[in-house]
Amino acid sequence: MRRRDFIILLAGAMGGWPSALRAQQKAMPVIGFLGSTSPGPATPYMAAFRQGLSETGYIEGQNLPIEYRWAEGRYERLPGLAADLVGRKVDVIAGNTLPSALAAKNATATIPIVFSASDSVELGLVASLARPGGNLTGFSNLASELTPKRLELLSELVPQARVIALLVNPDYPQTEGVIRDVQEAARAKRVELPILKAGTESEIDAAFATLAQLQARALVVGGDPFFNSRREQLVALASRHAVPAIYGVRENVAAGGLISYGASLTAVFRQLGIYAGKILKGAKPADLPVQQPTTFELIVNLKTAKALGLTVPPSILARADEVIE
Repeated sequence: MRRRDFIILLAGAMGGWPSALRAQQKAMPVIGFLGSTSPGPATPYMAAFRQGLSETGYIEGQNLPIEYRWAEGRYERLPGLAADLVGRKVDVIAGNTLPSALAAKNATATIPIVFSASDSVELGLVASLARPGGNLTGFSNLASELTPKRLELLSELVPQARVIALLVNPDYPQTEGVIRDVQEAARAKRVELPILKAGTESEIDAAFATLAQLQARALVVGGDPFFNSRREQLVALASRHAVPAIYGVRENVAAGGLISYGASLTAVFRQLGIYAGKILKGAKPADLPVQQPTTFELIVNLKTAKALGLTVPPSILARADEVIE
């Protein structure tokens, strides 16, 4: 081959490299993660999500990019963030909360969506748990449904409390239903239930400031993801105001909170990653049933109880899955 022909051939081959590389990059699937909270507090859950993905053969940074979008607790930002992921043509959208799932559902009817949310049937995310239909499936964490049970546990832990406050986020889609359910549980326990509402950090501060005026002797923190992402603030305020508080996730108790009862979110997010991996391999969301947790964690922090002057009843200690001392 003459030198001139060789150079032309080589130039032609090099000219094809960018398109070949683009084809390879396009062939690599992309997950869009739509988070309603902040990345910092979600760290243990995201590690579990990536663990689930790895169990199906997908490892972030090797054969799977993940596009993250975080609303930082401002749920009104979620529709725009969801639209951005749809515009980027991601292969799967993972929503870490009910608000995320609702925003993703409104943004696309074709891109598969996996979610962690409560009341998925009642709020129209899926047709049924066994047969989701459409492009969504996922896992129920029962965060809101378990709130009445948390009031019962707190009443058992602090039996002298005749006024127990409930802290809820007015921006959360399930708030009104949670209030009704917990009010019913409060009537059964014959305790007063003042409702405190907070959707921002400053409103959380203000809510705690009213506890003394309400003569509330204990506090149930709603299972809203915004509160889960503000665990340090909530735990610090509960300590400062010397109020026994119950939460929905273990991480609050590990951070110094008194007691929690709920599903393991790390277990839920691991399964969420497995579902996302299955969908990337060809499974259809409509064929993957929405799963619910079958076990729940009761976590007690004895050090915090002692600081509050509380003696944890043997009935609670016997049922506890973990006691932090």
